Amino acid sequence: MAIIRPFKALRPVPKVVTEVASVPYDVVNTDEARVLAQNNPLSLLNCTRSEIHFPDSFDHYSKDVYQKAKMILDEIKKNAPLEVDESPNFYLYRLIMNGRAQTGIAATFSVDDYDNDIIKKHEKTRKEKEDDRTNHIVTTEAQTGPVFLTYKGVSSIDQVVEKVTKEEKPLYDFTAADGIQHTVWILPTEFNQLFIAEMAGVNNFYIADGHHRAASASRARKVKMENNPQHTGLEEYNFFIAVLFPAEQLHILPYYRVVMDLNGNSKEEFLNAVAEKFSVEKSTMKEPEEAKSFCMYLEGEWYLLKALDSVLASNSLSASVGDHLDVSILQNFLLQPVLGIDDPRTNKRIDFVGGIRGTGELEKLVNGGKFAVAFSLYPVTVNDLMNISDANEVMPPKSTWFEPKLRDGLLIHTI
Repeated sequence: MAIIRPFKALRPVPKVVTEVASVPYDVVNTDEARVLAQNNPLSLLNCTRSEIHFPDSFDHYSKDVYQKAKMILDEIKKNAPLEVDESPNFYLYRLIMNGRAQTGIAATFSVDDYDNDIIKKHEKTRKEKEDDRTNHIVTTEAQTGPVFLTYKGVSSIDQVVEKVTKEEKPLYDFTAADGIQHTVWILPTEFNQLFIAEMAGVNNFYIADGHHRAASASRARKVKMENNPQHTGLEEYNFFIAVLFPAEQLHILPYYRVVMDLNGNSKEEFLNAVAEKFSVEKSTMKEPEEAKSFCMYLEGEWYLLKALDSVLASNSLSASVGDHLDVSILQNFLLQPVLGIDDPRTNKRIDFVGGIRGTGELEKLVNGGKFAVAFSLYPVTVNDLMNISDANEVMPPKSTWFEPKLRDGLLIHTI
């Protein structure tokens, strides 16, 4: 049984929402965050990436950086201002990108459900990234951006969502600089119990994006619990903010791969080695049109690769759900044996490019000389994600790119 709760959001007054709302902290680096927050003291990036207020030589993970985040959040609360709703609410959050809409429920979710795998994961997390957000949450006493969850939709919930988004005036409605429209409604409280009751019948929620945020909320709960002798389990730190979308509304983009060199091979040797496991032909295609196919960019030319029947037959014998993913086929039959990419999580010769950047970015990286070869892949499906999660497996690193992204700062959960 999954737990979902309304909460009292800390949020900007409508007139400053476009100044406060920011891209997620983890889709920009420090330099990019500094540029985006420049001349805008209300941007939440000043808080979520507070290292931008220190020299590059300064330790970005020091206590001073997190204390700065707390101070900045307090300043934004005062100057924006940010207000706290008087009563707990559910919120509806709609994103529209290129005419395609998806609408989710913004709420708080149980850390216990995360710890007990009622909220399913499909990625491993990195300790240093967990450390960063855990320190940020504990110091600011706020979860500044939501986790992105999905589930197999419930028709009664869908009907209410459609009714409210058609009939109610939105709290926020703006189009960001990247062209994505963000609209938020407060759900009328008459529907709160319906949402709670219907969601109690859902067996599992699935993390689509935001594994580090969820893991950090769990770790922050442990810290707060240890420091609270009167812990009851009902404190706000026992819950984390997320937006829950029906699976059928989601769109997953692929994650591309770029490799710095050909592992000591000449171009001819490399192509011959690839041809042992894949059909290889020059092509005008830059993205595969079906699964088990890959497009490769090498020395100014695109190639279409298709896994040979012998590869698919041997791979079908694997009991692992993850081994059947395209990202695994590329890794297991080309990147590792031919290019020597043993562990893509740690190998410094490989990098990843989100599908939102397009194949032009792959051409740019290879033509610029930093990388020797690039690969575009067919996207993972939401069913793939759920099947991996249900099997308690993890996807290979950088398998999914969800777009559009939720904005930080629209709804903040204080703990």
